[in-house]
Amino acid sequence: MKIYNKKFIYLISPNKIRSKSFYNSLNLVLSSKKIKFFQLRLKRESIKNKIIIAKKILKICIKNKVKLIINDNPYLTLKVNAHGCHLGQKDTNIIDARKILKNKIIGVTCHNSISLAKKAYVNGANYIALGAFYKTKTKKVTHKASLKTLNKIKKSLNLPVVAIGGVNEKNYKKLLLNKADFLAISSYVWNNKKFKPLQAIKNLI
Repeated sequence: MKIYNKKFIYLISPNKIRSKSFYNSLNLVLSSKKIKFFQLRLKRESIKNKIIIAKKILKICIKNKVKLIINDNPYLTLKVNAHGCHLGQKDTNIIDARKILKNKIIGVTCHNSISLAKKAYVNGANYIALGAFYKTKTKKVTHKASLKTLNKIKKSLNLPVVAIGGVNEKNYKKLLLNKADFLAISSYVWNNKKFKPLQAIKNLI
């Protein structure tokens, strides 16, 4: 018997989206019915290109009943009518973002901090992200998260938690068993030398 959500994956985009084949791969992956959210995270792309890419991805997300989350930018979220926005600690604060986004989903990065999680909760976050739990090549790890913090937050706050950082087929169950609601995954799907994106997702049963 499964002890976690059927849709437990919070999929994050690769850092660059250049080829048209990406959209076909994304559609295949999202059709697996294991993905609840897809976050568009393009740090080094122009706003113009981000809008073009986001609009294409939104259609695929809607088709597969997946929520599109835009990283860092509430105005871009509004512009493309995505489902929500994810904020880092150095991005727009959640109170200002809420004024822009009204009832859209807002998630907040809280690293390994119970106090940041409580602050996000009080300010109306829809979910928080904790990490990094494991080594990751997607971004430089400046904060290491622990299962102890995850458990404390789950016991004290009625808020979904996304676990992030180096999640793969060998370690994902441990996070789910420790009550993580969703698992953020990126390089395991998009930069996997062993498995194609759809097979990588299928490995997470």
